[in-house]
Parts: sequence; C-alpha cells; structure tokens
Amino acid sequence: MPILHWLDRDQHVKAAETVPYRLLEADPAHSAGDPASTNMLIQGDNLDALKALLPYYAGRVKCIYIDPPYNTRSAVSVHYDDNIEHSQWLGLMYPRLSLLRDLLAEDGSVWVSIDDNEGHYLKVIMDEIFGRANFIANNVWQKRYSRENREAIGDVHEYITVYVKSPEQFKKLRNLVPLDEDQARIYRNPDNSKETDPTKRWRGLPMTAQGYRANQMYTITAPNGAKHSPPEGRCWSLIESEFLKRKQEGRIYWGKDGNAQPSVIRFLSEVKGLVPWTWWSHGEVGHTDESKKEIHGLFGKVGAFESPKPERLIRRILEIATNAGDLVLDSFLGSGTTAAVAHKMGRRYIGIEMGDHAITHCVPRLRKVIEGEQGGISQSVGWQGGGGFRFYRLGAPVFDTEGRINPAIRFPHLAAHVWFSETHAALHGEATLPLLGVHNGVALYLLYNGILGDKRPAGGNVLTAKLLAALPPHDGPKIVYGEACRISPARLKSLAIVFKQTPYDLKAR
Repeated sequence: MPILHWLDRDQHVKAAETVPYRLLEADPAHSAGDPASTNMLIQGDNLDALKALLPYYAGRVKCIYIDPPYNTRSAVSVHYDDNIEHSQWLGLMYPRLSLLRDLLAEDGSVWVSIDDNEGHYLKVIMDEIFGRANFIANNVWQKRYSRENREAIGDVHEYITVYVKSPEQFKKLRNLVPLDEDQARIYRNPDNSKETDPTKRWRGLPMTAQGYRANQMYTITAPNGAKHSPPEGRCWSLIESEFLKRKQEGRIYWGKDGNAQPSVIRFLSEVKGLVPWTWWSHGEVGHTDESKKEIHGLFGKVGAFESPKPERLIRRILEIATNAGDLVLDSFLGSGTTAAVAHKMGRRYIGIEMGDHAITHCVPRLRKVIEGEQGGISQSVGWQGGGGFRFYRLGAPVFDTEGRINPAIRFPHLAAHVWFSETHAALHGEATLPLLGVHNGVALYLLYNGILGDKRPAGGNVLTAKLLAALPPHDGPKIVYGEACRISPARLKSLAIVFKQTPYDLKAR
C-alpha cells in the first residue's frame, strides 16, 4: 500500500512508543457531581494522556470523535494556533491516531472532523494506521446555510472521516438515523389528514424487487379484476403466501382507483430509522451559527471559542455509533462539546484538553450540564441534569529515566501496566489481589507493594515456596512478576511458572 513521506516521518511514526506511561492524578477541586462517576476530564498533552489511558482502556472505547487543528495557515482562535507547518501537522496526528487505534474497541469507530487543507493527507495516514479496508465514509457536513462571497468558490462544508476496526461488526451494530418530521411527512393518514398517531400514518412501498426469483413471479389480480405481473427485469418483493397474508390484513394498496400496481402499506410506527448516508445537511445536524449561539449562551461572547461544533452534529455521530452506557473519547476536547453531548445522551466519556480552558471552559460547561442546562440538544433528549465527572492531571511517569519503578506507584497502577504489557488489553476493574486475571489460559500474578500483607521490601514481593503456596490457585501455566525469586529454575519449570523480575522485565515505554 502506498504510504505518505514527510520530514522526520520515522521519528513521528515511532513517537508513541517513546512516550512514557504516566499516572493520572485526580483533582477533586475541579470534579463535580456523582463521586462514583467514571466520566473523566483530563488536562494535559493528549499524546501523554492517551498513553496513560492504554493500560486501563485499550480496546474498550466504542466511539472516538476528534476535531483536531485543521492547519488552515491562520490563527483562527485564541485557544489554538492552527498555523502548523504541514510536516509538523502530520507529526502531530500520526502518533495520536496510532494510540487512538489501540484504544478503539473491535466494534468501535473513529470519527475525525477535517477540511480540505489536510483532509486528503489525513485519509492516507489513516489508511496506513487503521487499514485501507477499514475506511467507512467521508461524511460531508454542510456547515453554512448561506452563501459567502469572499472566496473564488464559497466554502460551505467540512468532512467527518470514519474508520473502524471491523467493517462487518460496525455495519451490524451501527444504529439507524431517527426520522425527523420533514422525513416523516410522506407518511400520511388519508382518513384524517390531521391525525399524527404513527400507528395510523402510512405510505405505500412498491412491491417489486430487482432480479428474477421463480417463487416471486406470480400474477396478481387487483380488486377491479386487472391482472398485474412484475415489470421486466424485476420480481415481486414478496412470495405469494406472504402477499396473500398482507392482502388479508389490509396491508396492500392499489392506488386511488384500485387499478394501480400493488404497494405494501408501511406504517410510520414500523419505521425504526434510516440507514445513515454521507450528506449531512445543516437542517439535520446544525451549522456554525447555531454552534456559536450555543457557546455564547454558555460563556458569553468574550473569550468564547470561534469554531465549536454544534451539539446536534455530535449527537448524530453518537446516535449512529453508540448506545447508552458506551464509552466515548475525545482527545481534542476544545470547549467540551463532545463530553457535554455524551453526558446528556447517557454515554460514558473521556475528554482530554491541554490548555487552561480545560478548567475555564470544559469544567464549567460540564458543571452546567450536571445542573440541567437546557441549551443545545437538552430539550430534544429530555435532559434534566445529574451525573458527574472526575477531573485528572497527568502525574509522574510509571518508570524513571533509569527504568526503575516510581516509588509513588501503587499496586493498582502497576497491575494495570503489567496486564497491558502482557496482554495488550486493558485490565477490567481495579486490581486488589496478586492474581490479576487469566489470559489465554495463563494466570498473571504481581507481587508488589506488599499485596499479601508483608510490607518488608524483601518480603511479600519475593517469590518463595511459602509465598507461592499462599497465592490464589490456578490449574495451568502462570507468569509471576516480583522483585526476586527464591525458587530454582527446575522447580519453576515443573510448576509451569515463568518468573519475571520487576522492573527489568517490564516495558518502561
């Protein structure tokens, strides 16, 4: 597959590997709402933050949405310098997309807002990182509703590029788009034009299908005696027994004069939604004026973001890609729109922002959401408030520059790191036992921080025969991490145990 080359490409491609794993330190002063909430708002460089999340969330994020700098060669906002030289932009995106791929669930999807300045280059590097076969669509968002006369050709759209890990799983699990009233208008009630009950509003769908199927090539007699056969090159969409059943139920429509080719009656209440398509009009998902009004309503016009996305746009993405309770991640959180929409829609979320506006914008916006603010999509989704989020900052690296374990690291943190290093998957829940879990039939143990109650440095962190007998049992092969081992290699082999010494057998990066 062709790949894109740029200045310092090799360095940028490997950048994610060289970033150290860091602790995430909670800050209760900026957290809000339910203290048991798992929603996270992280302040810090998103490359460091994404690497810090890997041991806990690798393969667990259902939907990733990011709105990165567009590299428009103009400083469009006081919060972002969008004037990044082209190779620097590629160097910014490549390692972050690599980490996002590792965080994405097997049935998950990643959605990236972009415009024509870098959109085509983004497509090439995402082909490389996610796989060309995992490209789903380049959705076109009509961001303006009026013409502009400033350019040679008016700029009225942006893109939302979508990739997945498994196209088959995504197609099977993605949701349909709900009908709005404009789309539902074709469903009528001829008996009472003012009737809005969806169980009584209907339309006739042509009862033909493309191709030839022998059991769908019968002749149909209309109520007035007219005979109907499938048009050339087509067949009926129903086998004859199913047609007769629908006819008996009064679900066949013959036109006003009773002589038309039969149609199948479909009620509005039976329509679960529409298959998403790539044209996203401003009427369906909002526009830039709408998003500015939303942000001004939250923060006033002074100091507000110049180019936020409307809440309806993010809602459309989450409607398609997620269900209630799914985990959403935005590593370019900006003013907090993705987190706010996810919160209102009952999704779990992780938002990452580097600048001071993580505190000046994201925190107060999410506090207002918890209090029940009624802007954006609130009324359409019935939002009344509630929930919470935890605020985090990036802490010290798990390992120092010499590869030694940071003394501030507690057992649950190192356990998550050990599990990820061995399995390349996130450890579910917080570890409280030396047996971290079983992966592919192999039990993984960690002796650290006196997890067995022995706080002596050479005590509970050293594998001895006595300590081995005290470990939770597993009938199969085992991997044990600890400071030292006092059991002979022959004895370890006979017990199907592989001993690994911390920190030397742990990956520091």
